[in-house]
Amino acid sequence: MKIIGVTGPSGAGKTTLCDLMKRKYNAFVIDADNIAKNLSSNSNTIYFQKIVELFGNDILNAEGNLNRKKLASIIFEDEKKRKSLNNLTFKYVVEDIIKSINNLKNSNYDYIAIDVPLLYEAGMEKICDKVIAVIATDDEKISRICYRDNVTPLVAKQRLKIQNSNEFFAQKADFLIYNDGTIENLVNLLKEIMNKI
Repeated sequence: MKIIGVTGPSGAGKTTLCDLMKRKYNAFVIDADNIAKNLSSNSNTIYFQKIVELFGNDILNAEGNLNRKKLASIIFEDEKKRKSLNNLTFKYVVEDIIKSINNLKNSNYDYIAIDVPLLYEAGMEKICDKVIAVIATDDEKISRICYRDNVTPLVAKQRLKIQNSNEFFAQKADFLIYNDGTIENLVNLLKEIMNKI
């Protein structure tokens, strides 16, 4: 069973690629963003408690849950706090991912695809057999982020501004997919890569 890291900027198409790997290549998909969301939705997790320690009770809504919009606006404007949150996330999410991989060791899957936007920052390339980066034009990414998250183009641009460039991923990944938006193209490019892997 091979472990494939899937990374790239927001709106490039990582989730779509992972869905294809699941359907066509018998891959089990581990989504780092979903793990972070689940861990931070449960006030009993250490991750949740550490976030509150870091940002204070102001970050909670009336029900005692994380106010995600407020948290997002803080980390987009404050690089130091963003890095602190990322370090927390790397620690607890990576632990969870490794646990999941160990649990899948004797399963019938051919691949484990790990969807991790900050794969290199978290040092997760070390546990991957290969890394595929998915990139797209800024216009394509902005349009997808707006559609997916129901935000304005300005918000989408701000998000992309604090992320790594296409060049960063092109230099680091084993394989690069330029996702221009057509699913047929994505299927063909993935097929070429999986044949090599």
